[in-house]
Amino acid sequence: MTYESMAQALEQLHKLGKTYTAYVHALGVIELDAATAAPSGSWEGRGETTAILSEIMYDLIASAENETLIDYLKEHAEQLSPVQAREREVLEKQYLQMKRIPAEEYIAFNVLKNDSQANWEKAKAASDFTIFQPYLEKIVEFQRKFAGYYNADLPAYDALLNEYEEGMTMEVLDAFFEKLRSVIVPLVSKISRQKQLDYPFVHRTYPVDLQRKFSEFLMETMEIDRNYCGIAESEHPFTMNFNNKDVRITTHYYEANLLSSMFSVIHEGGHAIYELNADDRYNHTFLYGGSSMGIHESQSRFYENLIGRSKAFAAYVLPKLKELFPEQMADVDTDIFYHAINKVNPSLIRIEADELTYCLHIMVRYELEKQLISGTLEVKDVPEAWNRLYQEYLGVEVPNDTLGCLQDIHWSFGDLGYFPSYALGSAYSAQMLAVMQQQLGDVFADVSKGDLSGITAWLKQNIHQYACFKKPGQLLEDACGAFDASYYADYLTKKFSELYNL
Repeated sequence: MTYESMAQALEQLHKLGKTYTAYVHALGVIELDAATAAPSGSWEGRGETTAILSEIMYDLIASAENETLIDYLKEHAEQLSPVQAREREVLEKQYLQMKRIPAEEYIAFNVLKNDSQANWEKAKAASDFTIFQPYLEKIVEFQRKFAGYYNADLPAYDALLNEYEEGMTMEVLDAFFEKLRSVIVPLVSKISRQKQLDYPFVHRTYPVDLQRKFSEFLMETMEIDRNYCGIAESEHPFTMNFNNKDVRITTHYYEANLLSSMFSVIHEGGHAIYELNADDRYNHTFLYGGSSMGIHESQSRFYENLIGRSKAFAAYVLPKLKELFPEQMADVDTDIFYHAINKVNPSLIRIEADELTYCLHIMVRYELEKQLISGTLEVKDVPEAWNRLYQEYLGVEVPNDTLGCLQDIHWSFGDLGYFPSYALGSAYSAQMLAVMQQQLGDVFADVSKGDLSGITAWLKQNIHQYACFKKPGQLLEDACGAFDASYYADYLTKKFSELYNL
């Protein structure tokens, strides 16, 4: 196809974006249903549907007609608005990557992810890694090949990292994690020498139906518009976005662990707020969604930790907890609650880890992923390697696969290279808070009243509204300067030194 005018080319770009995001939406709904409502035996039929839709998506992006469109837009770049230029850039990246991937491999990988998720759930329920092992072996094999398709000039794991955090490398992450370890390990060591207090309310029974009411209260406090954001239940909490008018979050309730669902709702709610606050102009285009997974995790970690685990927030939510659970919370005051939700206790489960040791969990996964992709670790040896690193990094013994290498869903989705985003997001969020408070003053006075509007408005103005228009490095620098992990190191040192009187 030839283009006779810029209007014609832009019309095709717009149509292509709408069609592409429609298929993403369709596959996403299927994935959401699989995790929340579909019967366990339905995965094979779902795989057939996934194969068909994946083939259509492949043909849509890898079509040679897109090269003509991209070339025309590049030749007439001076006529493009900044948004249109960025759309062209994102399309070009996707096109070049997709055409390097053989169609049969792309389709097979998407079917594999469907099958892999279903068998990860079986393996986790049975605490038997061998059920999941053959699927993870195929995923690792695919990702090694895909890394070469993405960017053959980069080490394979660097190429995968760039799919989640553009510009990120193992060299940068190695230095980043070493800096964090130099701060976290001494703090944990000092805290471990102190008398460790127990908080009985944490272990009491909290009926799930009342926990659901508390989730609604948390979403209301976060000003999440329920007309556009749903909440469901799944084995592993996650967020799925289709556009800024349709975002879904999930959580998992445990009667004997109120804090698990509380912080998963706040965490996933942070993801949701990011998506809901994106500018309408990016809906149904190649620029929908967040700038990167690191930026996305900065928002979930911001609300979960910097806000959700603050003393101001603890003081605000405690009366609601006492209202819903009067017997269980009868002997709890603000100080007890605040210290309980910030207790440092090296543990097994990442999503329930305390704020200080959390990044050690990420480091375990980062080291294993590097080895899997480089071929220095075989998939069959993952449980042993996992257990060894948990002993080395966190000082805890892993009793079984469910509490160990099967706890996270990410590898079943093929997401190798994703986990470092959690640690980067934590560091980004601390830097954002520091700059926010320089500009707005003490935001926690409002938090203590349950008013997060000023915080969310700042984040919308500086982060959320841009969706994928700005690259992550530019977005962060425009909002709060060049990335500096010292903000996060200083935040952790100050917070936990005060908590434990170090």
